[in-house]
Amino acid sequence: MRVLGVDPGLTRCGIGIVDAENSKQKINFVAVGVIKSSPELPLEQRLLEIDRGLRHWIKEQKPDVIAVERVFSQHNVRTVMGTAQVAGIALVAAAQFGIKVVMHTPSEVKAAVTGSGRADKKQVATMVVKLLGLKETPKPADSTDALALAICHHWRGAGNSRIEAALLQENARIKRRSEKKK
Repeated sequence: MRVLGVDPGLTRCGIGIVDAENSKQKINFVAVGVIKSSPELPLEQRLLEIDRGLRHWIKEQKPDVIAVERVFSQHNVRTVMGTAQVAGIALVAAAQFGIKVVMHTPSEVKAAVTGSGRADKKQVATMVVKLLGLKETPKPADSTDALALAICHHWRGAGNSRIEAALLQENARIKRRSEKKK
């Protein structure tokens, strides 16, 4: 399973790709980067730049799933708005390419990668480097956060997907049984 992690941001949108085998907890680093937009451009042009960059990564890397950080309340409304707009672009791009998209909160990502939902950025970065066998921490931090999202989805999302599939099967079985009784 190839997961593309997206850490949405209007100035810097982190991108991280991780491959993993469903049967094992082993994850492999594929690629990392950042899509930038200039603060001097009008908002619509900045969003277009990020959209183009995301589509390029999707076409190049062909992910099975796109994991996006769920926008959380921050004190700076401008930051929240830009982050939410970029997250929306990632959701639309995933839909247009027919790729499943999932969202994880920052505390879910921290807990999956470090074992603690209260870990700081340095602890997350240290674990990303260790888990992926990297020689150094990717820069900027947005790209490291995107890798953490991809790791989180593999470890948490795969289990959640299996639960969803089992629930769908059970619901279908119950429906068939109730239709037979009619």
